Amino acid sequence: MTPRFDVIGLVVSDMAASLAFYRRLGLIFPEDAARHPHVEAALPGGLRLALDTEEVVRSFHPGWRPSTGGGRVGPAFRCDSPAEVDGVYEELVGAGHHGELKPWDAVWGMRYAVVHDPDGNGVDLFADLPTGQEGGADLPAGQ
Repeated sequence: MTPRFDVIGLVVSDMAASLAFYRRLGLIFPEDAARHPHVEAALPGGLRLALDTEEVVRSFHPGWRPSTGGGRVGPAFRCDSPAEVDGVYEELVGAGHHGELKPWDAVWGMRYAVVHDPDGNGVDLFADLPTGQEGGADLPAGQ
């Protein structure tokens, strides 16, 4: 018997804010999800994204505390075009989310950006660049 990768779980401090963020990225949660301490959205390929409130985690792990260091988990969302990366980034930043890295053309041939979800997790947005349009540096200017 071999374990199967099935769920990506995020612990959230504000379920409604997290739902709004991930819904803007196209994930579908039940309509009444904000009233629940645990919710899931189906992901392509059969995986699921689970959101659990801090309270539900403490209900079975009373000593649990949120990490205080930098993010170690970063969901990444493929966009259909470089222009969509720019548009989604601007929409999320315009809605009040922190833009960590503005959209830029990466040397590996993708338009890339990073925005934080409500709990400070870096969420990558990316799309393939047209052939021959690769960026000229490993990191965006100023990094």
